[in-house]
This record gives sequence, C-alpha cells and structure tokens, in this order.
Amino acid sequence: MRARGISMLFAALALWVGPAFAQSLQPSQPSQPSQPSQPSQPSYSADGLYNLANSYARAGKPGLAVLNYERAALLAPGDPDINANLAYVRASAHVPMQPRSRLAGLVQAISPTLAAWLGVLGLAVVGMALVSARAASRLRWLRGGWIPGCAMLLGVALIALSASNAMLLWPRMHEAVVLIDQAPARVAPVPMGDTAFVLREAESVTMTAQHEDFILIRTGAGLTGWVARASLGAVVPPAGND
Repeated sequence: MRARGISMLFAALALWVGPAFAQSLQPSQPSQPSQPSQPSQPSYSADGLYNLANSYARAGKPGLAVLNYERAALLAPGDPDINANLAYVRASAHVPMQPRSRLAGLVQAISPTLAAWLGVLGLAVVGMALVSARAASRLRWLRGGWIPGCAMLLGVALIALSASNAMLLWPRMHEAVVLIDQAPARVAPVPMGDTAFVLREAESVTMTAQHEDFILIRTGAGLTGWVARASLGAVVPPAGND
C-alpha cells in the first residue's frame, strides 16, 4: 500500500508540474520595439522568428536580428541555419559569440519544452520503479531486482537532464541584446547621468536590476551600468507581453 501511495504521489506531481514547468521555460509572445518600416510580426515559432531575424539582418538592423535569432535558438537549439546566421550577424557587427562549454551545448541541444516533459517522464518512471521494487518480492521473475533498478536509474537520469537544462537556461532568462548602436551605459538611472561606457549594437548583456525606465546591466567583461529600457530587448520576453 505504501508503494502504491508513493507511485500515485509521483504521478500527481508529474501531471501538476509538467505543463506549468514546460510553459514557464518557453518564451511568451514578444512585443517588438516600434521601428519605422518594421517587418510584420509572424507567429511566435522558431521558423517565424528566424524569418523575422533574416528580414532585420537584410535591413541592416543587427540588434533586432540577433535578438530574434536568439529567441529562435531557444525554441530550436539544434537548428544549424539559426546558429550559422546568428554567428554571421554577430561577426558582421564585430560582437563576439558567448563561449559555451561542451556539456552546456549538449544539454541545451534539447528544447526547454522537451526537457520539461522528459523530467515529468522521469518522475513517472521513478514512481513505477518503486512499485516494481515492491512487487519484486512477490514475483519470481522480478526477484533479481535488475528491472526496477534499471528503471530507477533511467528515471533519475531523465530528471537530472531536465534539471540541468533548466539550470543552464536560467541565465538566459536575464539576458538581453542591445538594439541601438553606441547605447550609453550610465552611472545612475537618470537620463542626464554621466556615461560610464557605451555598448555596441547586437551585444549581449545580463540584466541585474531595474529602476523605472532604466535597467542595470552587466557585460561579459564585468562592466556594469544603467541602460535605457528601450535600448534593450530581452531574449526571453516578460510574461504578459503581447
């Protein structure tokens, strides 16, 4: 009875966590900054964002191009065309690509939604393994214990893969792309504040805080400054944007 109760708990947890976790890891519909002669907004999909990024690249807007390539890469991380075009536009804008470890590249090759559902599957497999371990003492063909043991290892591996993907995705939740060239990073969140340094268009930064219309950012080199919100585009748009 105890094993059955544990399995039911795992199943309920999987059904409750799965949809919410998958939805939280998938970016919501973005609202693009108003630009003259801006291309029409397609459906929010990897193909739609890729085509939108290509339009911005041809229009000479590397910041918006990189932003939409990055968003497309989140939905289709293993797409070679997206990654190749992203690297090309960054190189054309003289903005270096962010280095990634081999392990990070391997884990992030799985889309966030798929990783979330693999974690749910892992929870279900672990629950079934617990039930099988209980039944092993009654069924002769299960007495070796290798079937429940293998199922438990598989479930734990799937959960670990899902957790690793979420941990590696978390920094992307705070990543933004500079949309204008020579964007000033100020020492204080005021329009007339002194400029600490300037950012290049298409450069990636990390958002660490916000104050009214300014966002405190940190560059890859470790520099920090306040940048106007309109000069940045979040790779993962805030929830609720239409």
